[in-house]
Amino acid sequence: MPLAPHEFWQVVYPADSFSVVPGFVDLYPAVLPDGRQIALPIRVLPGDGTSAVASLIVNQASFAVEDALTEAMAALARNHAPDVIVGVPTLGLPLANGVARRLGHPRMVALGTSRKFWYSEDLSEPMSSITSPTHAKRLYLDPRMLPLLTGRRIVVVDDVVSSGASMVSVLRLLRKAGLNPVGIVAAMLQGERWRKPIREFDPRLSPVVAGAVSSPLLRRSEDGSWAPESRNFSIT
Repeated sequence: MPLAPHEFWQVVYPADSFSVVPGFVDLYPAVLPDGRQIALPIRVLPGDGTSAVASLIVNQASFAVEDALTEAMAALARNHAPDVIVGVPTLGLPLANGVARRLGHPRMVALGTSRKFWYSEDLSEPMSSITSPTHAKRLYLDPRMLPLLTGRRIVVVDDVVSSGASMVSVLRLLRKAGLNPVGIVAAMLQGERWRKPIREFDPRLSPVVAGAVSSPLLRRSEDGSWAPESRNFSIT
């Protein structure tokens, strides 16, 4: 039976609950590092209807799914021995909280898109994303947080890394403050397009980007189903 819209992102299914063989209809099975699966809805991208992505909206997910993602993300972040976790708004913030708690940190540091009167434009960057390409926001770093970040090992946490545009904005903002992260961890890596912009910004960072789950860009097949756009994409 197809899942209803409100049923996506609600259950952490046992391994092999869904087939990972291309030919997806309305559901993409994202696979966690331990083999368990999360059902993601397939969203058709604007255009001619031949391209789509598997969608993950963390603030609509169940606590069980959020916990499974943050546990996997904390394990990935732990590889970098971070001193502090930096969360990217908006949906990266609850994940950053969960990762920081699991690492035993007393807090995380949140970037923001709401300008407080004590913020400085010198510590800001424009930011857009694949889901809001025409609604650019401005990203801010609270200057009062600099003592928590300067000279520390930083891991950036976000919900989805897709085109790489918003993550490059984050990296530019941190570099303005003299900060260079040692790792980037997302709940989901979507496709491969993010690799080039991040590599062009700093080739040292592309290899330290990791996700709890990954999903490909999807292309509509002749029978109407969906398959990974890249033949080299590995689902498991």
